[in-house]
Amino acid sequence: MLIGEVARRSGVSSRMLRHYDTLGLVRPTGRTVGGYREYADEDIRRIFHVESLRSLGLSLRQIGRALADPAFEPSDLVGDLIRRTEERLKREQELLDRLRAVDGSAPTAWEGVLRIVELLHGLNSPHAARRQQAVLGPADDVPVPTEVLAGAVLAEADPNVAGALRWALARAGGDGVTSLISGVRSADVEVRRRAVLALAGMPGDEATAALSEVLGDPDPAVRARAALAVGSRGEVAAVPSLVRLVVEGTSDVEAAEVLGTLARDAGCADRIMSALTGELAAPAADPASRIRLTQALVEMPSALALGVLRKLAEDDDRTVALLASALAGALGSPG
Repeated sequence: MLIGEVARRSGVSSRMLRHYDTLGLVRPTGRTVGGYREYADEDIRRIFHVESLRSLGLSLRQIGRALADPAFEPSDLVGDLIRRTEERLKREQELLDRLRAVDGSAPTAWEGVLRIVELLHGLNSPHAARRQQAVLGPADDVPVPTEVLAGAVLAEADPNVAGALRWALARAGGDGVTSLISGVRSADVEVRRRAVLALAGMPGDEATAALSEVLGDPDPAVRARAALAVGSRGEVAAVPSLVRLVVEGTSDVEAAEVLGTLARDAGCADRIMSALTGELAAPAADPASRIRLTQALVEMPSALALGVLRKLAEDDDRTVALLASALAGALGSPG
């Protein structure tokens, strides 16, 4: 088969076929009387082999070595191609994220674009001090895209830089909560912790709803932060989680204080008292938990707490009884 027919059937241009011949990749088996290249069936199969390997991203030099070496292991080369492709995709994703960040800031001049790029460089610095400086020192006339701040919040491990990022995100407003929702749903517990901490500092019903979503999170730190934040916003849905914090001894003092604030509402107070007394009477309640629950009662309205404390003053557990008696005396005293 002559080169023109091969080009038509294979989709490889005549020019490329000549280039393959020059490189020694695919040399036609024969020549016509007039000196034209003539390809045999085996030559055509080799052309398709070359094109297949090119489609995987191999250079012509790599293809030549692969086809010339009978001991060639395809898995080694494919593994290397996978690694290089992953690295390229990562670089391209970073570029895409950067372009979206610039676009999200809606710059009106190149100066704004350059300032946003400078911010992104600062946030990606390996030095915590440089990242913190980038957060705290942007130009006032250049809005920082909330998705950039949210992404940095979810990735930041340094507590000082993280604090600066949370402050900047809360200050930026906009759709910061939306950008953090992916964080509370992450499989990475550290990301969920950062997301909840950031959401706790953001106002609004959307932030409250996002925090309520993780009240049942498997991680105690996530549950605790979410429960304290949701309860502090006056949401009674946090009551079971707050009581559980007292029982478990996780942020129990803060949880009791939030329960006390919620108990200022008469309708909620009865619910909280029922939950606390139920845990106190639970057969599986351990002594340390009962002590914490007794201490939490002092945060409740005196009219509701005194009766329970006086009853607990006769408890079989001597420590609980003494504590309840002392607290009842403090609540019942005129001063």
